[in-house]
Amino acid sequence: MIDGIHHVSIKYENEEMFNEALNFYCNILGLEEKLRWGEGEKAAAMLKAGNCVVEMFATGRTQDKTGTVNHFAFATDKVDECTEAVRAAGYEITIEPKDVNLGGIMPARVAFCVGPGGEEVEFFYEKPV
Repeated sequence: MIDGIHHVSIKYENEEMFNEALNFYCNILGLEEKLRWGEGEKAAAMLKAGNCVVEMFATGRTQDKTGTVNHFAFATDKVDECTEAVRAAGYEITIEPKDVNLGGIMPARVAFCVGPGGEEVEFFYEKPV
């Protein structure tokens, strides 16, 4: 029934943060702007991230959340390069690139950073076994 994840959606507090996020995801990490609509506080965009989409809104965060997303991960074989690009742009790296072995059976290289709206972003490379 489910074929995968189509998109992740992020709300930013205002148009300025939305524009900063567009710069972060498109110019620093290389995502492609697929669609954009609205203006000002009603601005929204969809960015292509491989086989997934990051959807962004400048409408502000809701205060009545009943759940939370821990983080989302971008698949990449360039974990270290993504980390350096984010660091060079002045964003916080919360976990430096490192090798892990998930469940003792999935070797991977990972790193984490904080995005423009405070979202936690992971760079994830599943190593071949």
